[in-house]
Amino acid sequence: MHRKELIRLLDEHHPLSVAEAGNVARTRRFVAQHPDCFERELLHGHVTGSAWVVNPARDKVLLMHHRKHNEWFQPGGHADGDADILRVALRETHEETGIPSEHIKLVDGSVFDVDIHTIPAMGAEPRHTHFDIRFLFEIDDRLPVPGNDESHEVLWVSVYLASRFNNNLSTYRMVDKTRRLRAA
Repeated sequence: MHRKELIRLLDEHHPLSVAEAGNVARTRRFVAQHPDCFERELLHGHVTGSAWVVNPARDKVLLMHHRKHNEWFQPGGHADGDADILRVALRETHEETGIPSEHIKLVDGSVFDVDIHTIPAMGAEPRHTHFDIRFLFEIDDRLPVPGNDESHEVLWVSVYLASRFNNNLSTYRMVDKTRRLRAA
């Protein structure tokens, strides 16, 4: 995937809120202006890939308590130069949950959500912005979730309780989208 492919995915995405529409427009501009947008070395900001992971019934989501940030998030992380942001989201899901890639099912290849958030300065890393591209994945919630050393805990949470773990706007947005999937 080249950054043109990411711009195409962003153009095809239909945000359900004004806030997310603003995120899509701002991310699209950022990607168009920065050929190195997938590089962590672009210190003021870079594209990241995440996964909103649901179980087959769509009534649970997989969250991890991130060790470095001490907060609950969906799996995801840095592209580290990989322009295939979907592959990044799959890789990060596998690495952070410990679940083998063959058990991680992509629901479809479209963007599920777009978020922009600021990461505080930590050690040598300055404060910077993540332009986070999120995809919808499905994992059987009966599988063991071993996690890895990046998190304190990885667990399945009722979609209706996910906002108790992380009450930011993007979590509410993804919970709402999951509820809409269940209703459809």
